Amino acid sequence: MTAGATTRRTEGNLPAELTSFVGRRQELAEARRLLSAGRLLTLTGVGGVGKTRLALRLAAEVARGQPHGVWLTDLAPLTTGELLAGTVAQTIGCHRHDLEGLREHLRGRRMLLVLDNCEHLVPACAALVTELLAAGRGVRIVATSRQPLHVPGESLLEVPPLAVPAEPGGGSGAASGPGSGSGGGPGTGAGAADGLVPAQADPASRPAPDPATPSVPGRAAGAGRERPLEVGSEAVSLFADRVAAVVPGFTVDAGNSVAVTRLCRRLDGIPLAIELAAVRMRALSVEQILDRIDDRFRLLTQGVRVTMPRQRTLRALVDWSYDLCSPEERALWRRLSVFSGGWDPEAAAEVCCSAELPREAVPDVLDALVDKSVVLRREDGWGVRYEMLETLRQYGEERLAESGGRAALRARHRDWCRGLAARAEDEWFGANQMRWLGRLRNEQANVRAALEFCLSEPGEAWAALEIGAAMWSHRLSWTSPSEGHHWLERALAAGTAPGAGQASATGAAEGSARAKALWVDAWLVLLRGDAGAARPLLEECRALSERLGDEAQLAGAVHISGFAALLAGDFPRAFALLEEALERRRALGFRGPAWVTLFQLAMAAVFMDDPRAPGLCEEVLETARRERAEWSVSYGLWIVALDRWRRGDAEAAVAMMRDAIRVKVRCHDHLGLAQCLEGLAWILAGQGRRARAAELLGAAHMVWRSIGTSLSGLGHLARFHDRCEEELRHDLGDEGFAAGFRRGSELTLDAAAAYALEESPVAVAGDAEQDPGLAALLTRREREIAELVARGLSNRQIAEELVIAQRTAENHVENILRKLGFTSREQIIRAWSPRQAG
Repeated sequence: MTAGATTRRTEGNLPAELTSFVGRRQELAEARRLLSAGRLLTLTGVGGVGKTRLALRLAAEVARGQPHGVWLTDLAPLTTGELLAGTVAQTIGCHRHDLEGLREHLRGRRMLLVLDNCEHLVPACAALVTELLAAGRGVRIVATSRQPLHVPGESLLEVPPLAVPAEPGGGSGAASGPGSGSGGGPGTGAGAADGLVPAQADPASRPAPDPATPSVPGRAAGAGRERPLEVGSEAVSLFADRVAAVVPGFTVDAGNSVAVTRLCRRLDGIPLAIELAAVRMRALSVEQILDRIDDRFRLLTQGVRVTMPRQRTLRALVDWSYDLCSPEERALWRRLSVFSGGWDPEAAAEVCCSAELPREAVPDVLDALVDKSVVLRREDGWGVRYEMLETLRQYGEERLAESGGRAALRARHRDWCRGLAARAEDEWFGANQMRWLGRLRNEQANVRAALEFCLSEPGEAWAALEIGAAMWSHRLSWTSPSEGHHWLERALAAGTAPGAGQASATGAAEGSARAKALWVDAWLVLLRGDAGAARPLLEECRALSERLGDEAQLAGAVHISGFAALLAGDFPRAFALLEEALERRRALGFRGPAWVTLFQLAMAAVFMDDPRAPGLCEEVLETARRERAEWSVSYGLWIVALDRWRRGDAEAAVAMMRDAIRVKVRCHDHLGLAQCLEGLAWILAGQGRRARAAELLGAAHMVWRSIGTSLSGLGHLARFHDRCEEELRHDLGDEGFAAGFRRGSELTLDAAAAYALEESPVAVAGDAEQDPGLAALLTRREREIAELVARGLSNRQIAEELVIAQRTAENHVENILRKLGFTSREQIIRAWSPRQAG
């Protein structure tokens, strides 16, 4: 999210394409037809056949018709359907991470969701898809799965292997082999393997082949691309393209076409198999690869034939790739399968090293697996990251289980996650605060996998308590407070409190872990607005901490008890408890927890008009700045802004509040954003900017709802909100206030932030109604189309009225929305008038 972005129209999270996309014209055309005729399309097929690649190309091609974006959610890292709704919500920018929040977010929106790798969560995916399709008529879904979801209205498209050419010299040259016979006709395109990032090149834009050219060019450095000669030879084209990437200048010609054709036929046209074979061309000729694959397949056919031929083909090819690896590479492949959602070099070295594979050797072996296309290397804003195609990861996991080392590796992975969480907690209050937020978001799938392991293994619940509780300082790393509560609630239920006589070091450590998890869980449920659920957690925490003599967790219990009083609006009690907690935290030397306590103490002082408030607020901000903790600085800015406003310095308060909003946007802190929108509304109302204040209150209400809470559970803010609303209703009238509040509540998160920062030319319809220069933002044709939209015409009707293509009308409407900062046609209808259009 970026400040100033007002819609999700051009947004989405489709990955950039790093390899070319070859063919698949027929499948793409059929997929587009099915998706236009219905709202759910499931692409099925064997692993490695290119379902993901086809889904992403399809999504990219239809993206322009999705005003609210195209969003990809990879479900492979999820181990339970309980996290499905939250994961999808996080992907699409809905920050109330439950089913009801998703329904609200999708209502009235037009977007495409791509749910990738559904096969291990089919019942949960089917249930969620049913709910999402019912929530919004503008929602379309493309799912990839090895089996159908069996949802009413589901359209199915089986993705075939790539069509392979006839044997050279064998007659007509027509396509034959897999994908070329019955069941839908010849497959006329190629996609890369499941999980590979798609390419942007438009297949229709490629030059036609020269009939006199007797070869199928690969992709030499800087060379243009041509289509292969043979009808339906996309498998050969894909092979040539991928080989040319590693052996520049390679082409399929008269000298090697027989071997290449046989190889592609032997691989059944499976893209992943072709990609793996192409990598071997660094060291082998086509004929040598073919000989080795024939040996592998002959061995395979002597075994049990319980799988489909194409699945046996893929397994044989992956077996062959595995056998060609060195012992160290095979060992690392197996061990890397324990990661979920990728890993960084440090994690690989720590989790996967052994006596046979020393830590210092891991980077070189990892690079070798990248060279062999077993591992994919990516770079993001936080550095280098690696991942495996799900097919190859599952293969490695099977091999790891066969070796008898899976449980031990999962335990090492758990320990790595536990160490990561502990380091993040120790280091979060400092210059690396934003980096830790980003890193923990990257490792979310790994943390989930570690927690699931702890909760599925007897006697491991205490480790889940440690990991989950250590994440308290980075609550933004969860999809929501509800997810953090989900894990801690399960871990607390799985573990037992130590008995009164249990004095061993192990018992004390586990008891301390439980006590900490209790106050952290209480804090999370308070953030959800559930004070009733927090009370027994805090009571148990205090009793257990006192019995164990654990001063650190007793400080936590006192702290969160003070926070609960603050949320309830009992400021004197909150101040007393937080003051005690601050003294305890400082005595223990815990800088980060002490700062959080200090911040909440300053809030209590401001809200109860305590004369110590200015000094406490300045201490909050200066401490965060001294530590260079940017996220914490945003909270310091917020509380100082409120204090400055209370003391009559509204201009400084507005500037500080907006500085805080910019940080909230960067770190996706939507709880903090809601607080800033509220505070800015109060300040602007006092400056006489009443219409904007009403809209900001509506925007804050939207954000509160999006994260699953409301002001009813936040008594420390409710008093100021109620006073502000009362004044605005008096000045604007009930109808005027309600109209402004409604306009603000219709904004997206991005648009709300941009409106608060006043970085958008027109952010809500209310401003449009007051801006006679609105028409100047549009071209003459766009003004004409805006009038037709205001009359209630659909895009098809506008196209008929103006005698233009429907796609052209859609593009004009999208441009109007973008230029005006609107998110829906309803805003155009409300904003437009003959005065503006003229």
